[in-house]
Amino acid sequence: MRGKKAKNREQEVDRKYKSPLIGRLINKVMQHGKKNRAEEIVYYALEEGASQAKVDVVDFMNQAIDNVRPALELRARRVGGSNYQIPIPVTPERQETLAVRWIVDLARNKSGQPFKELLLTELMSAYNDEGEAVKKKNDVERMAEANKAFAHFRW
Repeated sequence: MRGKKAKNREQEVDRKYKSPLIGRLINKVMQHGKKNRAEEIVYYALEEGASQAKVDVVDFMNQAIDNVRPALELRARRVGGSNYQIPIPVTPERQETLAVRWIVDLARNKSGQPFKELLLTELMSAYNDEGEAVKKKNDVERMAEANKAFAHFRW
């Protein structure tokens, strides 16, 4: 192991719904330290999406993230001069982090509409278990399944 393991920090919750997951989404959306702007964007996307799906905002967010959480991921490992892609189970914290990152990055890479509309679209498609974020999750899990033969290199 290289160095010390990072200490667990207390998770920041959002002001409105007191949810650490929504707080994490706000921090990921935030750019240049403009948290109020990020909160406006996220709350708009979440409230619109929840009203379209006719569910509670926190339930909407949890379902959207749960549909994007990957169970396995690939890690490169050097064994005997060769690099192998080894499938490794993903911890719950990292699953959440990857899901939030994929949703925000995929919304950010699109153009043609305001960001809050793009984020709403991405969250709605994740909630409905479709769209690019879910496709990315399926691709990662399919690659991990294909490389199961190298799982014995894990230590």
